[in-house]
Amino acid sequence: MEITVCIKQVPGTSEVEVDEKTGVLKRDGIDSKMNPYDLYAIETAVQLKEAHGAHITAISMGPPQAAEVIKEAFMMGVDEGALLTDRKFAGSDVLATSYTLAQGVKKTGNPDLVICGKMTTDGDTAQVGPEMAEFLGIPHIANVLRILEVGEKSIIVEMDMPSTIEVAEIAFPCLITVEKGIFQPRLPSFKLKMATKDKKITFYSLQDFDDTDEKNYGLNGSPTQVKRIFPPEGNLDHEIWGGSNAELSEQLFGKLKELKFV
Repeated sequence: MEITVCIKQVPGTSEVEVDEKTGVLKRDGIDSKMNPYDLYAIETAVQLKEAHGAHITAISMGPPQAAEVIKEAFMMGVDEGALLTDRKFAGSDVLATSYTLAQGVKKTGNPDLVICGKMTTDGDTAQVGPEMAEFLGIPHIANVLRILEVGEKSIIVEMDMPSTIEVAEIAFPCLITVEKGIFQPRLPSFKLKMATKDKKITFYSLQDFDDTDEKNYGLNGSPTQVKRIFPPEGNLDHEIWGGSNAELSEQLFGKLKELKFV
């Protein structure tokens, strides 16, 4: 089985500046880490590898320093890694990101299974995985809680729907996005770190793709238009009240009424 896992390097802090003109996060000079949800995707792939035999490729999109998350993936049991990096990819919205990753998946091969984390902590859209599947022309299932059975031609999963838990079978090749808790991510292995310290990471730019039209990537390929973006203003105003339960209740009601909440 060939498995591709999509991972991302995200800011390691919530104190990130935003370019008010482009609406893009200023990532230079800030601490970064692997997107937490992607750890569950990696663990899912490695569990499948250990149980059924598989070759795992991790793919990421970002600046050259994003190669660090691929090195971390090697330390968790991933076999190969590819980084899609090009200034022309900068400023991608969900659509352009999904398209770029789909092009990268095609470039690295034709996997039986693509696994993504539910979402990223710097975007929170949970749309990239399903949109990738559409660009790849393969079926997908989002919000996977458990993998129940793996066959030669399909996989059976349990998925979290808005009001129910459902079981579905999906044929290979396919894409799934996994929830936190599907497996407990393992810690990076020092032994694997030493064994993979010189492991090659393949770098792809726009010119390596089948589609080299710049209009489909980065800000050019992003239909989402940011009208205005700014950091929220902090409000440290506060009041400290004292008294009995009845007095506090009366004060709270009065304040809510004053603020026109009731």
